Amino acid sequence: MSRSVLVTGAGGYLGSQLVASLSRNPDGLETIVAADLQRPDQRLKGIEYRAIDIRDPEIAGVLIEHGVDTVVHLAAVVSAGKNPDRQLEQSIDVGGTRNVLEACLHAGVRKLIISSSGAAYGYYPDNPKMLTEDDAVRGNPEFSYSDHKRQIEEMLAEWREHRPELGQLILRSGTVLGRTTRNQITDLFDRPLILGLRGAASPFVFIWDQDLVGILRRGIKTDTTGIYNVAGDGTMTMREIATVLGKRYVSLPVNLVRGSLWLMRKLRLTQYGPEQVDFLRYRPVLDNTKLKAEFGYVPRKTSREAFEVFMEGRRNG
Repeated sequence: MSRSVLVTGAGGYLGSQLVASLSRNPDGLETIVAADLQRPDQRLKGIEYRAIDIRDPEIAGVLIEHGVDTVVHLAAVVSAGKNPDRQLEQSIDVGGTRNVLEACLHAGVRKLIISSSGAAYGYYPDNPKMLTEDDAVRGNPEFSYSDHKRQIEEMLAEWREHRPELGQLILRSGTVLGRTTRNQITDLFDRPLILGLRGAASPFVFIWDQDLVGILRRGIKTDTTGIYNVAGDGTMTMREIATVLGKRYVSLPVNLVRGSLWLMRKLRLTQYGPEQVDFLRYRPVLDNTKLKAEFGYVPRKTSREAFEVFMEGRRNG
């Protein structure tokens, strides 16, 4: 069981929820360090706050100072915004993770818990209907988030081989949803019309944010290592999402959408390009059998129930 934990990306959507949960119930933890570049608006009881960039080698000194034995690495660029900088994103996602790994080794950290993603498998037409942890992690070069998760996982595999003293718990999550979630995926659901692609069901697997917090807490508390898909049971297609939201579903031809995105990006009307078609066309569906059978966590909410929590949050503003 961990005694001292450091959370990177502690000011982000998931990191802030994990830190709040640990503040309410430390469950035996003696030290909880929240690391993020941004200073918190509110300081919680029992939390040590450190403003530090995950690319800064000094993070090793922070780990040593607090005697950290477990690092929860959540820091990542999820959305690049309207003016993406691929080189900057690479330096944070991949370079930052490498720096965290080296800092862990230098400080004698026992275990690294890292938030990966189902996006690491990539968006490909030949993906299995249900992806297991044994399936290839291929990413997509055209999607920075997906590509960086692939590169990170390849790096982690090398470290498992050459530096086995640092235990790894890798969580490949589906789309995280909760009452207050807002990101480029939920933007699809907030529009007046729900748009889909003709001939593509576009199934989403969701994980309730509080389930993911529970999984992270279990990872901190136990010595469990390995790779686990993290998703609620079942899927929701874009058509089903439209029905639950009470919105009209419009199915568009793939070539029309691809051409429109190409033109709109050329005219600088959007940061999204024709490659976004594959993001909806070939959704990776995660098999959560190993999570339940080996990790020992059964998600409390299905994909549909997680979506209903999100929808309730929108209704209540």
